[in-house]
Amino acid sequence: MEIHFKDKYIAELCNTQKVAIKRLGAVCAKILRRRLDQLRAAPHLGTMKALSGRCHELKGDRKGQLSLDLEQPLRLLFEGEGENIYKEDTGLDWNLVKSVNILGIEDTHE
Repeated sequence: MEIHFKDKYIAELCNTQKVAIKRLGAVCAKILRRRLDQLRAAPHLGTMKALSGRCHELKGDRKGQLSLDLEQPLRLLFEGEGENIYKEDTGLDWNLVKSVNILGIEDTHE
C-alpha cells in the first residue's frame, strides 16, 4: 500500500527512527515502525484487519479516520485515499483502499 503524510512533521516522525525514539520513546517507536511496515506490505487496507494492531474506523467527530494501536494510549491515525472507497450503504470498502494518508499520533480517548 502507498503511504502519504499529512505534513513534514509527521513524515519525519514516521520515517526517521532517531526522531521517533526521541519524541515517542523506544518502545512506541518500534511499534510505529512495525505498523508502518505492515501498511506498506499490505496490498489493500482489508489485509490489516487480520493483523495485530486493532485497525478500526473511528466514530463521532473522527468519522472517516482509522486507527492502529501503538503503545497505550497512543494511536496512529490515518485516512484512506482513493476514489469510490466509500459505499453508501456499508461505508468504507476496506479492500479498495490502496493508499493512506497518515494524520498523526495521539491519544484518541482524551
